[in-house]
Amino acid sequence: MNALAPRMQGKVVLVTGAGSVGPGWGNGRAIAVRMVQEGAQVMALDLQASRLEETLRLGQAARSLHQGDIDSATCNVTQSDSIAAAVQATLQRFGRIDVLVNNVGGSAAGGPVEMSEEVWRTQIDHNLTSVFLMCKHVLPHLIAQGSGCIVNISSTSGMRWTGSAQVAYAATKAAVIQMGKVMAIQYAKQGIRVNTVVPGQLHTPMVEVRLAKQRTGGDVQALLEQRQSRIPLPFMGDGQDTANAVLFLASEEARFITGTEIVVDGGMTVRCG
Repeated sequence: MNALAPRMQGKVVLVTGAGSVGPGWGNGRAIAVRMVQEGAQVMALDLQASRLEETLRLGQAARSLHQGDIDSATCNVTQSDSIAAAVQATLQRFGRIDVLVNNVGGSAAGGPVEMSEEVWRTQIDHNLTSVFLMCKHVLPHLIAQGSGCIVNISSTSGMRWTGSAQVAYAATKAAVIQMGKVMAIQYAKQGIRVNTVVPGQLHTPMVEVRLAKQRTGGDVQALLEQRQSRIPLPFMGDGQDTANAVLFLASEEARFITGTEIVVDGGMTVRCG
């Protein structure tokens, strides 16, 4: 194997949640750009086109490395018709799909008493139904070509208590892990691998734009210190660490890996375990 060869040359990668709520390396943005850097043709999806602007700029800047490419489309991953249109746009633009990365997700605070039924149902749709629907629309194409890879993004909240009550998020992210295991076995004979990346408490734009307001009254530094205190390594990762794990699982280097998870958390869940 040529270690210098781009790992995703000629592959078409569909990434959901590829925008970002603010500046910096959110998981989806980092995944999309990392794939382009490794020669992939990437279709970046997000609910809001404005969130994709920086992802596109960074992806286009990376194209010259290995002839990767990037395009984008808006998509509501909780709506089947919207997903069907995005999948068709990908096929028209790039001709095929080799890798699906299901990255959409978000948390809501509260346990069963505090959380409204509406929030519970919204969390299920956002974090779990989105994965189901994306797979429903993409898998037939992977089956027809006899190859492909799905990488789902879960969360350490689906494995452990991570510092706050967010029962719907924890439940749905645990379900994403198990969904991946079931699909991995079901579609293994068709040459399709399914794995999950499980990020921990990373420093992504979400921390500053949303979580700090929810948990520390807007004090970003206080929230970062709380989160760092749970991490054995002396620094906090970001979306680029998630992206590198996704890249490995999507590449031929992981050709004999399916139905499992890579935890990207600086050792946090081991300490909590």
